[in-house]
Amino acid sequence: MSHVRSAPALFSTLCRIQSSHIELLAGWCSNHTTRNFSADTSNRVSNDRGYQPRELKPNLVKDDDAIIKRIQNSTKELRQGLVGKNLSSAEKRKFLVNTLLDLKDSKGVVYSTLDAWVAFEQEFPLVSIKQALVALEKEKQWHRIVQVIKWMLSKGQGKTMRTYEQLLCALERDNRADEACKIWDDKIAHDLQSVPWRFCHLMLGIYYRNNRLDMLVKLFRNLEACGRKPPSKDIIRKVEDAYEMLGLIEEKKELLDKYKELYNKSPSNDRKKGQQFKKAEKNAKAG
Repeated sequence: MSHVRSAPALFSTLCRIQSSHIELLAGWCSNHTTRNFSADTSNRVSNDRGYQPRELKPNLVKDDDAIIKRIQNSTKELRQGLVGKNLSSAEKRKFLVNTLLDLKDSKGVVYSTLDAWVAFEQEFPLVSIKQALVALEKEKQWHRIVQVIKWMLSKGQGKTMRTYEQLLCALERDNRADEACKIWDDKIAHDLQSVPWRFCHLMLGIYYRNNRLDMLVKLFRNLEACGRKPPSKDIIRKVEDAYEMLGLIEEKKELLDKYKELYNKSPSNDRKKGQQFKKAEKNAKAG
């Protein structure tokens, strides 16, 4: 029949269609190759914009529960959608968080999933990773938080004090205090002069809760040797208890005598004086 194509003509048509699909696929792959985000990054832990106090909280991003809930509750369409689908930043975060919550406990699976997720990004998505960590904290997924942070560090990204603070906190809650102590020794303890007191207090607490009292005393003495004065009586109480349990009674007496003014302060007075100092400093700058 006239409308039926001959075999050679049909073969030629199929070849043209296949060729066009291969060209489209090649173009897509060239635009979405996995990026190496660690090429120009430093191995040094930085303070990241002077290490602002508001960034020292265990949660990396101040999101309220409504935002966290929206991030966690991804839609069925996102779970089943195409990998190359154009998604908004919020949709990508939803997809990432729910994927991380559903993954089995395998470092290789988590790393490959994160690699695939950032393959479509022109720049490393630090903000989205931070918000994903917030959502994982809400779910108390400490082991998964450790995996995500270690993956991020392996890419040469997020090497800041606050990242390491959250990593050590998650490691302790994941019953891996030994690893937390090793990371502190290898990455942080060499420059105590620049480590914020909040981070030091966290490490003193890890030593205290895990019965490493000799290490607690050593860290506190090293901080004193750097000329650093403890900002709160909670720190003094931990050191006092450590001295007593180690049988260092004279050292305990000397400690209490040295910091008796700080030890006897009430929390309300500390807050009031802090507010007055900030106000006076602001007025001095304005004048």
